[in-house]
Amino acid sequence: MHILIIGAAGMVGRKLAARLTADGQLGGKPITEMTLVDVVTPQGPEGFAGKVNAKEADLSSPGEAEALVATRPDAIFHLAAIVSGEAELDFEKGYRINLDGTRYLFDAIRLANGADGYKPRVVFTSSIAVVGAPLPYPIPDEYHTTPLTSYGTQKAICELLLSDYSRRGFFDGIAIRLPTICIRPGTPNKAASGFFSNILREPLVGKQAILPVSDDVRHWHTSPRSAVGFLIHGATIDLEKVGPRRALSMPGLSATVGEQIEALRRVAGDKAVALIRREPDEMIIKMVAGWAPGFEAKRAKALGFTAETSFDEIIRVHIEDELGGKL
Repeated sequence: MHILIIGAAGMVGRKLAARLTADGQLGGKPITEMTLVDVVTPQGPEGFAGKVNAKEADLSSPGEAEALVATRPDAIFHLAAIVSGEAELDFEKGYRINLDGTRYLFDAIRLANGADGYKPRVVFTSSIAVVGAPLPYPIPDEYHTTPLTSYGTQKAICELLLSDYSRRGFFDGIAIRLPTICIRPGTPNKAASGFFSNILREPLVGKQAILPVSDDVRHWHTSPRSAVGFLIHGATIDLEKVGPRRALSMPGLSATVGEQIEALRRVAGDKAVALIRREPDEMIIKMVAGWAPGFEAKRAKALGFTAETSFDEIIRVHIEDELGGKL
């Protein structure tokens, strides 16, 4: 089986490649080849016995999507995107990468399907940013898409494209609406939501972190470990059970910033909490005001998607996966 991961140099892409390597199979079929693509050359996963093709490519550049599809991968994980804060600051780049790149990929598959019947499984990472305030809590699966950011708008458009291309039989697609991933390892990125991870990750290793919003901000979270699990389940699930509504809101954990901080206190003590410095940021405050506080995610749960049930658990997952299991 040949797996293509677009956005393989990012945090989720790296962890997905590592998990696929550890499993050695997808849906019961042995993985013999992985093609890993990003705007910088991704590193191959350690221990993978099959063939690894690591490639630097920009999906929004002419011809790149066609070249990737020409290798006829059996499953495609499309994770590549610029994040919410960057998409808001650079309008043209956001639409070029997040919308045009995705459309080029889908269309390259459509043309290949017409040529020889090629029909891969396509797993697309969407986002909870496809909905926007005013929002009920919890948000039902049937709630309409009303994004209030350019990033959310781009993701919502791509969901519609994926559903239509799937309906037309060009590929078997599913859109995974990821909660905000917490705790993201590594250094802070340009995502407006990055502070949710920063205020936990940095204090856990004795570093200061900046909190740009108030403690009563409520949001929807999942761990990197669960996010990878969503993608793998999405790649193997019987899509007949999903039906024509191919975009699924994933299960997660709804928590306020204050509840995150109290979980940090329980796990790492007052010393860690004291490293959080409050510096209000008006742009981020304005953006988070329209963000999703939490979802019912009944469809996804019924289809077998699972996530953490407490923020203490999310913090412990980070300690296990990133800090060697201890503070």
